[in-house]
Amino acid sequence: MHPALEAVCVLAFLVLTTGPGLYGVHLLLLSLLTHRRRTAVRQHQREVVERFHAQVAEEDWPRVTTQIPLYNELPVARRVIEAVARMDYPAGRHEVQVLDDSTDETCRAVDEVCAALRQQGHDVTVVRRPTRENYKAGALAHGMERARGEYLAIFDADFVPNPGFLRRLIPLIATQERACCVQGRWGHLNADESWLTKALALGIDGHFGIEQAGRGWNGFLLNFNGTGGIWRRAAIEDPQVGGWQGDTITEDLDLSYRAQLSGWKIIYCADEVCPAEVPADVDAVKTQQRRWATGSMQTARKLLPAVWRSQLTFWQKLEGTLHLTSYCISLFMVLVPLFARPLLWLITPETQQRWFAWIWFLLPVLISGPSIAYVYARWSLGGGLSGVRHIVHLIVLGLGLSVNNCAAVLQGLVQHGGEFIRTPKSGSAGRRAGASPYQALRSRLWLFELALGGCCFVQWLVFLRSDRYIGGIFLLLYAIGLCSFGWASRPRAARPGSPTVVPTAPELEETAAFPRPAR
Repeated sequence: MHPALEAVCVLAFLVLTTGPGLYGVHLLLLSLLTHRRRTAVRQHQREVVERFHAQVAEEDWPRVTTQIPLYNELPVARRVIEAVARMDYPAGRHEVQVLDDSTDETCRAVDEVCAALRQQGHDVTVVRRPTRENYKAGALAHGMERARGEYLAIFDADFVPNPGFLRRLIPLIATQERACCVQGRWGHLNADESWLTKALALGIDGHFGIEQAGRGWNGFLLNFNGTGGIWRRAAIEDPQVGGWQGDTITEDLDLSYRAQLSGWKIIYCADEVCPAEVPADVDAVKTQQRRWATGSMQTARKLLPAVWRSQLTFWQKLEGTLHLTSYCISLFMVLVPLFARPLLWLITPETQQRWFAWIWFLLPVLISGPSIAYVYARWSLGGGLSGVRHIVHLIVLGLGLSVNNCAAVLQGLVQHGGEFIRTPKSGSAGRRAGASPYQALRSRLWLFELALGGCCFVQWLVFLRSDRYIGGIFLLLYAIGLCSFGWASRPRAARPGSPTVVPTAPELEETAAFPRPAR
């Protein structure tokens, strides 16, 4: 082979194999930053809350509007509305807005539960609009025009906030004049329902135990997660911020960055946990991940130029770039099984020995980085070493989603806006609740997932001996993840599902009572 062509192959192989590892190193650094600050920040936040409770009279607490955006959420609508209405807050200082864009039986269920709550003395209103213009962003903006609160709490339909949510988070944002938002931590109502929910729960714990904490407690840019948080109305209405906008499908990430670029700050509180349903269906997980991946890339296209033109420090800009482009790791995850092994065929053994001797030592460190980080995240949130048991589940989940997320990233690079496809919910709260009455959007990617998974399995078998039986273990994990996700997403006739369980008030009390997610 021509030396120049061989050099290109060497460079391509190095990029493919070390590129994903850099994101792992990034997670390890965030873990270190989190560990350094976790005790001091959490203690300070507890002191702020205690001092606010002791010094501020009930009638002087700020007025809060809690917004619940809904769109065809029959299995969970009643549960979230009742939980929100029952949050503890000074009398006459809390109103609930149900922003209902539904077109099915959800409308009737919403009207019934809101009427019952009003009879009990709760300030609950239903806000409907003629169209779903700008989807969730449009619903939140439309509701804000009618809201009376100076602070806006937001909960998606699958969340069940604890009664003390407002009492714990309002003091944190009300005592900091330039705080635009305070974000709580997501918990899990059904983490132990299946291997899929266990993996997702660990991934979510990684985000809130490392990424949000590492960024929020060390001066980096972070994001409101779309739910389980409180916004200062004045920040959204700030002309420099520009309010809710619908030109991306991650309106929460978009608004968060625009606010911080305008001088506002976001607070992250790891001690207030808001339990939520974890998707237990492969198609639902893919739908959720597609929206997040596409929207993240849309936001990166929109705001990264402003990030690099801003007065932020270099490290803040770099971390913000890694944050907004984090889903790009899926591109590497698809390219590696396609091209890494073929590239080795084109490189002579002598060149491999000269160039790659060091990489075989470095690769285990790069690969193990994310696993160490997620195990630490679960431990830091009080889950002990339970993350060790589920790390393989998380790896298989990530590999199984690689094709889905790769396609979403490419879509986000070219698409402007798009439809907000909500994640179907079943109402699960620690036990199977039956199939959701709503089907997730499917695509033909399942064919490519099965093909790539089969290719990985063949590679694993062919090179089993040369890889000394363990060197190609990731090819086997690729095959398991891609084939299982592809097969689960194949077209199939709709099957008659069991009746959907809509939790009633007694069931709600059981699921909302615990202060921390079950481990």
